[in-house]
Amino acid sequence: MRRDALIVPFDGNDELVIATDNSGSIGKKALDDVQVPYDVVAYFAFRVAYMECASVGGNPFSVILQNFNGDKVWNVLVRGIERGIAELGIEALPITGSTESNFSMQQSATGITVLGKRFHHRESGDKPLGELSAAIIGYPLVGDEVMQKKEQIAPLHLFQWCCHQEAVAAVVPVGSKGSLYELRQLFIDQSLTFTSEIDLNKTSGPATCFVVIYLRTFQNTIASKAGALFHKVEIAGGG
Repeated sequence: MRRDALIVPFDGNDELVIATDNSGSIGKKALDDVQVPYDVVAYFAFRVAYMECASVGGNPFSVILQNFNGDKVWNVLVRGIERGIAELGIEALPITGSTESNFSMQQSATGITVLGKRFHHRESGDKPLGELSAAIIGYPLVGDEVMQKKEQIAPLHLFQWCCHQEAVAAVVPVGSKGSLYELRQLFIDQSLTFTSEIDLNKTSGPATCFVVIYLRTFQNTIASKAGALFHKVEIAGGG
């Protein structure tokens, strides 16, 4: 199935996982469409890249920062990345990268890449459809909603927890194409319909929600863990 991460043979049975995210016109420049501090920009870009890496079983070992916002904000961007690392409760990751300092852009631009290694991964196709259920964790938010509705954002540690559960078949961050797109990619060879109480077509901006596919017997556990952020997805049809 499709993922927004590049997987490359690395060393023996290990594989290198490369995941990235970009932010444009989001920051503190006068012409930016969304006005937020640069540590917030970096935190959410790191969040997306980490989630893409972890969703395919990658264990992060380094972060690359591409800064087009000037030398003065480098340390602020790094603080945002470190906030995400601390939220995950993992060891500090080395951070490297580059700043465009020869020319000044009128709007902000930031890119973050997470490098990881993976040893194994799970696919939703490994188990019969009849044994599986789906849910959206968190709410799809974009732009200013991300700052105004923080309580609706799925926490990084909850995403991390789902990735580590044996009863979970797949965990996928939702991006600009919406939850329905991600669900159809997970079940790409099957004619299914998906319905939920939340808008499955709405963009999720910086992955403020994610899709989780799990064994039906695990539903009470995952629903209890996610609380009000849990949104069941009904799956119908087949073929």
